Amino acid sequence: MTLSVSRRMTAAAALAVAGLLASGAPAATAGPAAAVAAPDIPIANVKAHLTQLQTIATSNGGNRAHGRAGYKASIDYVKAKLDAAGFTTSLQTFTSSGATGYNLIADWPGGDPNSVLMAGAHLDSVSSGAGINDNGSGSAAVLETALAVSRAQLQPTKHLRFGWWGAEELGLVGSKYYVNQLSATERSKFSGYLNFDMIGSPNPGYFVYDDDPAIEKTFKDYFAGVGVPTEIETEGDGRSDHASFKNVGIPVGGLFTGASRTKTAAQAQKWGGTSGQAFDRCYHSSCDTTTNINDTALDRNSDAIAHAIWTLGTETPVPPGDVYENTADVAIPDNGAAVTSTVTVSGRTGNAPATLKAGVDIKHTWRGDLVVDLLAPDGTAYRLKSSSSNDSADNVIATYTVNASAEAANGDWKLRVQDVAAQDTGKIDSWKLTF
Repeated sequence: MTLSVSRRMTAAAALAVAGLLASGAPAATAGPAAAVAAPDIPIANVKAHLTQLQTIATSNGGNRAHGRAGYKASIDYVKAKLDAAGFTTSLQTFTSSGATGYNLIADWPGGDPNSVLMAGAHLDSVSSGAGINDNGSGSAAVLETALAVSRAQLQPTKHLRFGWWGAEELGLVGSKYYVNQLSATERSKFSGYLNFDMIGSPNPGYFVYDDDPAIEKTFKDYFAGVGVPTEIETEGDGRSDHASFKNVGIPVGGLFTGASRTKTAAQAQKWGGTSGQAFDRCYHSSCDTTTNINDTALDRNSDAIAHAIWTLGTETPVPPGDVYENTADVAIPDNGAAVTSTVTVSGRTGNAPATLKAGVDIKHTWRGDLVVDLLAPDGTAYRLKSSSSNDSADNVIATYTVNASAEAANGDWKLRVQDVAAQDTGKIDSWKLTF
């Protein structure tokens, strides 16, 4: 995971008011789960991959960093496993800091080519260590999940793709290169991207990305089913490869067990471990070796990855519905009053669906300032996005699923957006409802 740069301190007070905006608004929810159960991912197999990555680092100057022999050897190891399992693999090359970098892409045959579900992890380490938790853990778990797909000869409804990114530690370079090479048509085919960066921290927490509601619910449902409480992930916002996908409008989600932040007493009571210590005391250090892994966290998260791939990858496709759209630009005042954009729905019978889709395209220089709500014709507010000082990306380009079955379908639906902190500007570019 890359290091972050702190933003202005003056935003903190303004952001505190965000919770008062449209308080009590129901949250957007996700669609139905699939019927195909995922297999248990053998923790011994995941750890065997970590042992190989440690051996590669030890044999190549102690690291697997971009531009170093250890990184290319790591790519070769993962590629060989996938080739033998029947995946179609490709190496994508790019240049960063004067050195050649590599992304590895692996496609599983079959599934709808117009609905791509991708899981990925960065494979590079920092130059100071082997990077076994950061991010051998995510890389090994994604690899073993892909191999489980092959063992099961899974026949997904969606097309499954897996990726291992280079030069993440230099600023998400590999994943940015990958998404920048995709045409707008190719990007539109992604149903979601799942990111796994540091999932075996030695003093772990269980954090779920709160980006796409359907993906978030899939992970939360899994952990609830095994009796493990979760929290929303904030430490890594904008700092790992999901940001590259999120910034071009692809729905994202993922898991994280913590980096340099300190575990609180409440978190230690909830999850075990040691309060007052970092989730990973060896973050970006030479001690990030195979001894720096919590087996229970790695096991749980590996199984959660498989659950998400099986659940989201085999769900029954939802046929397209009727679309109502407003493409008129609406300026969003900086640290000002809320603005709205209206879509008028008419000619329908009964209530709105339980899976009403609200597609939002908001151009803004700091999305963390924004609070976004969907207003039903009777004024009921459904929260789509809250503000967050940790949400450091640009733009809000996402599709939210709202249970609006209590609302009459016909009438004026509004997208309400408020910028609650100073120094950044933007506009509602367009938005749409899909019934």
